[in-house]
Amino acid sequence: MPKVVDHDQYRKALLEQCFDLFAEHGYASLTTRQIAKALGVSTGTLYYYFPSKEDLFMQLIEELTTQDLLQASAKIEGLSSLRERILALGDFLEANEDYFAKQTLLMMDFYQQAGMGPSRVNEAVQRVSLRSRDEIMAALQIDNPLIATHILCLIDGLISERMINPAMVSYRQQAELLADLLTAYLEKFPGGQR
Repeated sequence: MPKVVDHDQYRKALLEQCFDLFAEHGYASLTTRQIAKALGVSTGTLYYYFPSKEDLFMQLIEELTTQDLLQASAKIEGLSSLRERILALGDFLEANEDYFAKQTLLMMDFYQQAGMGPSRVNEAVQRVSLRSRDEIMAALQIDNPLIATHILCLIDGLISERMINPAMVSYRQQAELLADLLTAYLEKFPGGQR
């Protein structure tokens, strides 16, 4: 009897193994052949699931984002105040700091390879960014995409600054400051619209 393979599950299993591989070696330095060897599969098998290294990386980013958003939402769900939700988001980032630092460095490596100009605009990364923005809006119960984008920029900056100078920046302090600022802003401009 032939072995039945759940292709979607197998593809996800391959992706899970790829994050550590990319994080350790970087996007630029890995070839498809090296990835296949590290995963213990043939290059043909890898190409069956991922037509290119970039496609594999994009699917990895989308899968990681899906998992990250689910986990972050679970930490925030059920909290009643904006302050509690923002503090829970800060705690989530702090608890997963090493992972998010690796993810940030990996994205920078990917974009360094893409170069400047139109070639660096990647539809998959844009989709991930929009999904992240929309999830921030839903989780924090904020109706303004501009505010959610600002929060994403703050998160990216916090992760980067923590890599550079961890003693200077605290996730908790920044989350408290963000909660205070947003609360004051939303009191002055209900709905976040000016």
